[in-house]
Amino acid sequence: MHKALRFIGQALAYAAFAAAIGLFATWPAHRLLEPDQALLRLSFSHPGKVSNECRKRTPEELAKMQPQMRTPLDCQRERSPVQVRVVLDEHVLVDRSVAPAGLSHDGASSVYWRTPIPAGSHRIAVTLRDDARADAPVFSRDATLDVKPGQVVLIDFKPEQGGVVIR
Repeated sequence: MHKALRFIGQALAYAAFAAAIGLFATWPAHRLLEPDQALLRLSFSHPGKVSNECRKRTPEELAKMQPQMRTPLDCQRERSPVQVRVVLDEHVLVDRSVAPAGLSHDGASSVYWRTPIPAGSHRIAVTLRDDARADAPVFSRDATLDVKPGQVVLIDFKPEQGGVVIR
């Protein structure tokens, strides 16, 4: 009889635990967005261009170096920061310069940003610059969005697809 009471007590403890998990899984109610809102999200990871051109070493420099270190070109690893700007309906939402990752600043610049926006029609302009030189090309995309409630609009950077992608 003592063993049966122990199994019943254990079953009641498991049932109470499952009920508590079920209660907190559904209560309190939480909504990420209001019913008339959508989400605008900017998310990419992109390495900027190498900030300095390679320099050719002179024969005197090469002679002073150890034999295994004698490479004809001296190339820096540091990359340019990535500059991104998002304008929605003539309001600047994002205007930032993102430094490259890594101790030598030779990694990718990563951006993750989001904000709720009202559903409806919007005009969006996105510009991205991945080279610090003044004459460097700028990737840009202008679009008109028809956003539905609950929709997630993603701004991404895909160089193989021509640059800024809005989907």
